[in-house]
Amino acid sequence: MNRKLFQSIREYKKESILAPIFVILEVFMEVLIPLLMAKIIDVGIQQGNLPYIIKMGSFLVVLTMLALFLGVQAGNYAAIAAAGYAKNLRHDIFYKVQDFSFKNIDNFSTPSLVTRMTTDITNVQMAYMMSIRLLSRAPFMIILSMIMTLKINVDVALLFLVTVPILGGLLIFIAKKAHPHFIKVFDEYDILNNTVQENVNASRVVKAYVRENHEIDKFHKISSVVYKLFIKAEKIVAWNSPVMQFTMYLVILALVLISSEAIVFGTMEPGELTSIVIYALQILMSLMMVTFVFVMIMIAEASTDRITEVLSEVPEMQNAKDAIKEVKDGSIDFENVEFSYAGEGGNLSLKQINLHIKSGQTIGIIGGTGSSKSTLVQLIPRLYDVTKGCIKVGGVDVRNYELESLRDQVSMVLQKNVLFSGTIYENLRWGDENASDEEIQRVCKLAQADTFIQEFPDKYNTMIVQGGNNVSGGQKQRLCIARALLKKPKILILDDSTSAVDTKTDAFIRKAFREEIPDTTKIIIAQRISSIEDADQIIVLDDGKINGIGTSEELLKTNAIYREVYESQTKGGNEDE
Repeated sequence: MNRKLFQSIREYKKESILAPIFVILEVFMEVLIPLLMAKIIDVGIQQGNLPYIIKMGSFLVVLTMLALFLGVQAGNYAAIAAAGYAKNLRHDIFYKVQDFSFKNIDNFSTPSLVTRMTTDITNVQMAYMMSIRLLSRAPFMIILSMIMTLKINVDVALLFLVTVPILGGLLIFIAKKAHPHFIKVFDEYDILNNTVQENVNASRVVKAYVRENHEIDKFHKISSVVYKLFIKAEKIVAWNSPVMQFTMYLVILALVLISSEAIVFGTMEPGELTSIVIYALQILMSLMMVTFVFVMIMIAEASTDRITEVLSEVPEMQNAKDAIKEVKDGSIDFENVEFSYAGEGGNLSLKQINLHIKSGQTIGIIGGTGSSKSTLVQLIPRLYDVTKGCIKVGGVDVRNYELESLRDQVSMVLQKNVLFSGTIYENLRWGDENASDEEIQRVCKLAQADTFIQEFPDKYNTMIVQGGNNVSGGQKQRLCIARALLKKPKILILDDSTSAVDTKTDAFIRKAFREEIPDTTKIIIAQRISSIEDADQIIVLDDGKINGIGTSEELLKTNAIYREVYESQTKGGNEDE
């Protein structure tokens, strides 16, 4: 695990240090226990010395209880340290993502970020807990057991000295062979999570088109890939136990052979043989622990790289040193603006955009699919940064504003409306967390949302389910408009945000804008001419370029694209009205 991740340990350093200390003390107790057992057998039992047996037996009980206490404490501290470490990692990733621009988020898929915050962090948590417990235990246990064995019989100690490196090398080799398969598994997990999320989010579409079987087959295929990769990895790791058992039996056979000869010739006592067997088991089990932890670390290493990737991502947008915190007014200027999602040298979505919008104006934007209408307005609150040129709000380049201050003054109702789990009151207070009930109800009346809210049994305390799936598309749009109005912004952007409401309601909303927020600059992207017909200026976009600017009357005379859309929508005498 790298240093960047270790920074997330923070307030759990004490537990991370105490856990291995208690483990080491526990090891000391466990190493002394076989020695006492040998003494009881060789001195107490063989000589029939009952007081000695009682005395050493009492020491043995005390040591055992101490070892138990120290082991429990070590486990508690290790669990607290690992859980706290995981909590901090989740916190750090979540907070990091909050600072990401849209471009940063585009680098990671949503399912991938979810996997990193769940499965990957769990892997790191488990590896960390095992490391501070078992990796501190195993080396001390092996070294101390070897020393105690060396004191009893040099030949047996030499047997361990030869066996331990060979066995350790074999087990590490097995773990390394399994490692690449574990790395592949997590990439496939991202695809699996993406399939599940896509299916759940689009469940209505799946059912409408009767595509359940297709989705089941798609899930089964990726699930099978994950299964096969795990099987490959586990088949390799499965060699650990047989190799360990085989080596253990060979060592014990060799140990008995050497020790029995020593007992016959009187250079070793039967009790010492017992303690050597226990030391042998302790050494071999410690090696097993090391390899088990090594496999966990190998798995966690892939997860560590994926977590580090998120934490190392540099937010594209940074506040300037002397960032401006106050937006003077809602005027907007585009000066030779060009933009590419791929950055410098990429295909341009916007080309040579020059605009001047006065504060308080109502601006309509119209254009065909792919004409970059949404891209244009997303540059105003710096959801993306321009590739060339500059955008000014209130006469100041948006890059010179503090991001929070700029976005506080630019309310945006995105094309895809999002509501969160909670009451209507809680959802609307995203616009202003301190807003009173009266203020919320006032903006809902402006957004033509109050009428349908009053029809709910719980009115403004009605619970919205995740994604707002218990309200209609038009209701969701009106709630999002109300939420945006609650911010009292200097600039209000509606990105095709009234497409699901009827033309009469749309007209009421625009009337409320004119009368209630005359000083707010209003930018309305629409597909319906009626939604922007009375705007102060209408911008016609085509292939990322401005094809025309003017009032509706002017564009009808001078712009072929606008005239074609207008005639196609008004033909037949405004049928939708």
